[in-house]
Amino acid sequence: MKKAIIIDDVEKARNSLKQDLKDYCPEVEIIGEADGVISGAKLIREHQPEMVFLDVHMNDGTGFDLLEILPEINFNLIFTTSSDEHAIKAFKFSAVDYLLKPIDPEELQVAVQKTGDQDDAVYSTLKQNMDEGPKRLALNSQDKIKVVKIDDVVRCESSGSYTLFYTTEGEQVLVTRTLKEYDNLLTEHGFVRVHQSHLINMDFIKEFVKTDGGYLVLNDKTEIPVASRKRSLVMKVLTEM
Repeated sequence: MKKAIIIDDVEKARNSLKQDLKDYCPEVEIIGEADGVISGAKLIREHQPEMVFLDVHMNDGTGFDLLEILPEINFNLIFTTSSDEHAIKAFKFSAVDYLLKPIDPEELQVAVQKTGDQDDAVYSTLKQNMDEGPKRLALNSQDKIKVVKIDDVVRCESSGSYTLFYTTEGEQVLVTRTLKEYDNLLTEHGFVRVHQSHLINMDFIKEFVKTDGGYLVLNDKTEIPVASRKRSLVMKVLTEM
């Protein structure tokens, strides 16, 4: 059994989550619940849970305030939030598990099963993205979580259901999310999907060669093909830079 605590300032939300866990995640045992930051931190210290379901916004502060009180995060953490577009975007950039209220039972089961691969750097990234808007990206690979500045990502390349990131440090990080997901996240940060398999940070483009079907040459001399249907978009973006 996984011993868990629920921290949420709305009693109805706590009761609903408890019932869902009982019905769909019998491997989770609720050993306590709290309605705020101070009471939640106290409960965690007293019971040392393996898993915590933490609301983002509460009457006496935020879930991030609670995490800063604790000396360490030695439990699996799943955030819960209402329809807050700002928070949801921050979660996606930070590779943090979250559940959107009202909680879907299938998403709850998935979140419970995959917990265990987050660390303090991820939560630090999430807090910064919440406070200042997305500036860093947590790349969740099979063996580690690499936190990078969005501006330091040169390009992303599709690899089946995975995405391969190339950074200014020369690193390559294979992430267990599709290129389409990152296309949706990074478009407003100066990235352009120039091909079905390529998402490019426009800051690293050196030139656009119109011959041979059309391709981009990046600052590191990498050549990236441009799909015929994307040629006009690429030319428009380059002329507006």
